[in-house]
Amino acid sequence: MTINILFAARPERWSDFEAPLRNALDSAGIDATLSLELPPHEVDYIVYAPDSPLQDFSPYTRAKAVLNLWAGVEKITHNETLKIPLTRMVDPGLTTGMVEWVTGHVLRYHLGLDTDILRSDSRWEPRTPPLAHERNVTVFGLGALGAAVAQVLASFGFDVAGWSRSRKVLSGVTCHSGPDGLKAALARSEIGVFLLPDTSATANIVNSETLSLMRKGAHIINPGRGTLIDDTALLAALDEGHIAHATLDVFRIEPLPSDHPYWSHPKVTVTPHIAADTRASTAAKIIVENIMRGETGKGFLHLVNRGLGY
Repeated sequence: MTINILFAARPERWSDFEAPLRNALDSAGIDATLSLELPPHEVDYIVYAPDSPLQDFSPYTRAKAVLNLWAGVEKITHNETLKIPLTRMVDPGLTTGMVEWVTGHVLRYHLGLDTDILRSDSRWEPRTPPLAHERNVTVFGLGALGAAVAQVLASFGFDVAGWSRSRKVLSGVTCHSGPDGLKAALARSEIGVFLLPDTSATANIVNSETLSLMRKGAHIINPGRGTLIDDTALLAALDEGHIAHATLDVFRIEPLPSDHPYWSHPKVTVTPHIAADTRASTAAKIIVENIMRGETGKGFLHLVNRGLGY
């Protein structure tokens, strides 16, 4: 029996994913029709990106799952026409990209690299940077990406803590959870990395109150979601000097408008949503693994809990 797979994403993603998906399907021995267009009632699986024109899932009566290409699912979890299982993308390539990006910016702040890289004078100012074990780094959000980031930073010797909604246990990482744990995690943060999902519980979690709990001179790194940050509160904390600098990769509106104050603020680094992206070569294998699981009655990997929003 041929499995019919609809690829529902922007056209440029098709050019990235078509060959890797076909190769992964062939390697798995799956006889499949993979197409941008299929009769809805014949579709078995939907490989999906939330910016796809497809928003009404009700005609897809035979489909067994929607396999999301993004790690984030907040743009689809509340779609009332989606009645079948939804999975999020946990891609080894995406995870590696995120780990490398975050580690680079943590080391940049830890070693004070901007002092030399951005120097515009000729002053000779030797200094002795602290060692990693003398620097407190906190990762807010300990899902697949946050856990990977936290453990790699711990392997560098940083004093790493993490915070999550529910209790987690990670080797080499001091884990906090719940409201009291959030306060404790903030209070020890010299560098705060935010990798939380976009939910009603996390919206504006970086606000005037939480920023005030962080150590004076702390640094913010946000490759998670733009909605995590109250922009007005962060700008105020930067202007007051309580927060030394922020590196931001995600924003409420993208592309970030050219007149947004982040662009010109001397204590803000803007990167254009490049911290991590789904890599077709590795993501295709995850997608095909889930199709195999769907066909053999096994549970899907990375199944989304719609109540929690991730």
